Amino acid sequence: MFSLKKNKEITSRNFSKNFLVALFIGFIALLVMAFVFISFGAEDVPFNDIIGSIFNFDSENFNHSIIINIRLPRLLADLMVGASLAVAGAVMQGTTKNPMADSGIMGISSGSVFAVVIIVVFFPNISRLGRIGMSALGAAIVTFLIYFLAFLSKKKMSSESMVLSGMAVSTLLSSLTTAIILKEGISGEMMRYTAGSSANTIWNDIYIAGPFFIVALVVSFLISHSLTIMNLGEEVSKGLGANTFIIKLISTIVVLLLSAIAVVIIGPVGYVGLMIPHIVRHFVGTDYRFVLPLSALYGGVLVLICDFLARLIIAPYEFPIGVIIVIIGVPFFIYTSRKEKGDNFEKTLWTLY
Repeated sequence: MFSLKKNKEITSRNFSKNFLVALFIGFIALLVMAFVFISFGAEDVPFNDIIGSIFNFDSENFNHSIIINIRLPRLLADLMVGASLAVAGAVMQGTTKNPMADSGIMGISSGSVFAVVIIVVFFPNISRLGRIGMSALGAAIVTFLIYFLAFLSKKKMSSESMVLSGMAVSTLLSSLTTAIILKEGISGEMMRYTAGSSANTIWNDIYIAGPFFIVALVVSFLISHSLTIMNLGEEVSKGLGANTFIIKLISTIVVLLLSAIAVVIIGPVGYVGLMIPHIVRHFVGTDYRFVLPLSALYGGVLVLICDFLARLIIAPYEFPIGVIIVIIGVPFFIYTSRKEKGDNFEKTLWTLY
């Protein structure tokens, strides 16, 4: 017992130290990438103009307009989407104990995309706020369907059954989405969106999605300790006094909202929610008080890097950001699926106070 307590204290100190180091490195990477993202592109912008646009904006200055009206909202959109997807993936993995959980892989994003396409075709005048709401509704319906199909399978809610159910639902909805796009003759308009792009982001997108993003992020941080307990398993969580139903309900709402925000702003982008939480947990363990903030930070940095590369690969044209993330994510998905599933019980126990 003494040995376990001593090991717990040593492990907690190591993870706390790793968290601070990772947080520092992440912020440095974010600042560097933000500067690079704003400075370079189809039109390079000197450092003086960056400072001038922030503190002394001149609407007549072409570089100032590029920074404030195009690159800055796009940068914020990338950070919001990356953080949303990474935190949503981490929360899903924590509540379901499914290491493969991700809003894209599980098919949740396909429900949001289908809802957005329906809105574009049949309700083109609906507000941005309405799009977020309908996107969340589409994600909610698909989530229920995935859980229902997984429950009906022989393995009942296992990682494999949920991933397969998600892929089946995603394939069906993707086919329906494509059929609607082709029938309505909007393939050109929707191609960039379905491939993932933040090129058309405007400040209005940030103003509307921002408050929902902040609320969902704060709520996820508030339940982070409960997610750590949930990671021990439902029976153990109940034994420790956790209200598993409330935790799962709040977690589901957070995931649906974050997924909807990401889809509305940038389109369907997968694998961020799979990769980032796994990488973060490798350094800070399974304490979600550490995992969630770092996932938000590094998720934003990853999407920012991928978007910057998307602007350079075939400049002056843009490469779909979703394709770049898939190229990175698929090998990671294969690697993760081959690993032993689930987190180590004793290692998780040491992270609890």
